[in-house]
Amino acid sequence: MNHEYYMNIALEEAKRAFDLGEVPIGCVIVYEGKIIGRGANERATKKNVLCHAEISAIHEACEYMNDWRLENCILYVTLEPCPMCAGAIVQARIKTVVYGAKSPKAGCAGSILDLLNEPRFNHQVDVISDVCVEECSLIMTNFFKRFRKVLV
Repeated sequence: MNHEYYMNIALEEAKRAFDLGEVPIGCVIVYEGKIIGRGANERATKKNVLCHAEISAIHEACEYMNDWRLENCILYVTLEPCPMCAGAIVQARIKTVVYGAKSPKAGCAGSILDLLNEPRFNHQVDVISDVCVEECSLIMTNFFKRFRKVLV
């Protein structure tokens, strides 16, 4: 599997969020080489805390699969999942998560907690980190630099 290829598509979703003025996080879900779900962070735009990139992509992938189980799917996301998204990933039985940048303030794939590999849960997720990490980190840095300029 070409992780960089799919992460670059997740970065396109992050750029879409950036253009909306949202924290630039993007996600795609892949099943048998096909993208079956996409999402960009749209919390502020939709005024809904649930509108994280991963949640939107999971919703779309579930519709495609006509099932809540996303076994044998790979989720690509530009930033390490938060607690809500990590929980949804486990509940959806996603096989693998590939992420770009670590999230030292909210990351639940190992930075703060490792909800994706909590042995007491009935499902654990394979995790691959630091894919396209420079690009994923840079879009976040650029967003917050722009955001700070607006506040000044």
